[in-house]
Amino acid sequence: MKKNTFHKILREFSSFLLFFTVVGFAVTCCMMLFLTVLSADTGIVYTSENIENAAKITFLNVVIITVLFKTADFIRRKIMVDKPVKMITDATEKIMNGDFSIRVKSIHGSGMEGFNQVGESINAMAEELSGIETLRSDFIANVSHEMKTPLAVMQNYGTLLQAPGLSEEKRIEYAKTITESSRRLADMMTNILKLNRLENQQIYPNLAEFELGEQLCESLLQYESLWEKKNIEIETHIDDGVFICADGELLSIVWNNLFSNAFKFTEEGGKVTLSLTADENYATVKISDTGCGMSAEVGAHIFEKFYQGDTSHATKGNGLGLALVKRVIDIMEGEIGVESTVGVGSTFTVKIRRNANGLEKDG
Repeated sequence: MKKNTFHKILREFSSFLLFFTVVGFAVTCCMMLFLTVLSADTGIVYTSENIENAAKITFLNVVIITVLFKTADFIRRKIMVDKPVKMITDATEKIMNGDFSIRVKSIHGSGMEGFNQVGESINAMAEELSGIETLRSDFIANVSHEMKTPLAVMQNYGTLLQAPGLSEEKRIEYAKTITESSRRLADMMTNILKLNRLENQQIYPNLAEFELGEQLCESLLQYESLWEKKNIEIETHIDDGVFICADGELLSIVWNNLFSNAFKFTEEGGKVTLSLTADENYATVKISDTGCGMSAEVGAHIFEKFYQGDTSHATKGNGLGLALVKRVIDIMEGEIGVESTVGVGSTFTVKIRRNANGLEKDG
């Protein structure tokens, strides 16, 4: 910062010195010309006639110098002002028309620093807009694709329900399939709305102190019927008295999604483990399962929207749950990671601040 300030002062001083030299040279030339013409014929005796002649010649000289300076300034403006301004204007017009690939080239030369700063800002803006446009296009494409599947299922089974002589057993089966597809579609739209709210609005967590272990147990118990149906073993290691100051409603999104995935990917007779430990600054939650696991490549993309590493379970989700989880953790200024081995299982680790330092309260 100090170095940039020094360079700026040095440039200003150099510009002043150059301007002073040019003006001083012009004024000196005019004065010398005036005195030379004045004393050319009369020595040191000045008359009104030779003073008038000297003044006229000197005025003509001033006009010529002014024209030369104006011409030089015109050329300078064309090169150092008009050309950079046109480059920037053309770039902004192309960005306005949707061309986010345009970039303003750096201009070399003294005095171009300001234009280069504007150009760099425009380039950064164009790059950011390009990324947003790509995400928007991908998001729309993915939403359209994800909606087609349940809608197609509902349409096909709705047609089958109209078949004459359909048995009661088949009618119930088809109706159940339509209900499951509609539930999946409704869940997807709910998650899209939640994710849109979290991504596009400034969220200020509604902070309150509560016992994290109690919230985890309440979230886990919501899946009691599921683990009993699949005969899944539950193991918990929860430290007592772990209080945190956080947004309980936002965190419930995290636990519900992680538990849902754990039970979804764990086969019958498997095991789901929940642990909670804490130190002075962070509470650490680990949710493990003995499901199918995932490769390192899948794990690297698991928090991206609509990404589903296990296509065999694609009908049970929409690829938005972990994107929601990641966004909530980012808002809470926490950390989340996953360790997984194919055929062995996965462990999600979440670290949450125990205090509210750095987070603003709602309202």
